[in-house]
Amino acid sequence: MNKTLPTLAEAVAGIADGAVVMIGGFGGSGAPIELVHALIDRFLKTGQPKNLTIVNNNAGNGHVGLAAMIEHGMVAKLICSFPRSADPRVFTERYLAGQIELELVPQGTLAERIRAGGAGIPAFYTPAGFGTALAEGKPVEEFDGRSYVRERWLKADFALVKAHLGDTLGNLTFNKAARNFNPLMCMAATTTIVQVSQIVKPGAIDPEHVVTPGIFVQAVVEVANPAQEEDLNRANAHFPEVAA
Repeated sequence: MNKTLPTLAEAVAGIADGAVVMIGGFGGSGAPIELVHALIDRFLKTGQPKNLTIVNNNAGNGHVGLAAMIEHGMVAKLICSFPRSADPRVFTERYLAGQIELELVPQGTLAERIRAGGAGIPAFYTPAGFGTALAEGKPVEEFDGRSYVRERWLKADFALVKAHLGDTLGNLTFNKAARNFNPLMCMAATTTIVQVSQIVKPGAIDPEHVVTPGIFVQAVVEVANPAQEEDLNRANAHFPEVAA
């Protein structure tokens, strides 16, 4: 039952070409920068994985994290809510050149699609997006005089997640706003890979404080001093020119 791994490289070694990968974060909060950079390192050494479908709240910023994945040509499709984030130049250039596909999803709908995937709910109805281009081709029904769009669940092969504490069984806590898409993605992925600031023994986390139970986690790796995306971008960092 010990789910810990010694290195980031081992944690991401099983991600294959064409995989659907959810990456946690709301802006930089909760973004697993070190796991993402380890995946880029693997790509630069082996040429894999590529043609990935990425599910994230935005399209990445600057030249680190998700933006660096896109810059190195690893991403074929992005499913997100905010492609126009603080500094989305890498995604914008690739998108305008026809090198990456975009599926735009309202933020609340994105969260609910992921939650539905984890809960085993194939579809649900929402008023968000009705009457817009986002609803084109989707079934619409009326409830109590209001039109609702049917949306499908969203599941992934892998989730890359950043948490605060994790025990060796995979039970997790999150630091404040880092508890955003991360718990939902843990539930919606076949394989959840988590970087935590500290790994503790079973029982060290009060059961009342556990946000994500270990049943939803397959791998945990410790990153004692995780980088913050915004700090890297303020320093004009370009991965892999910065330390992983």
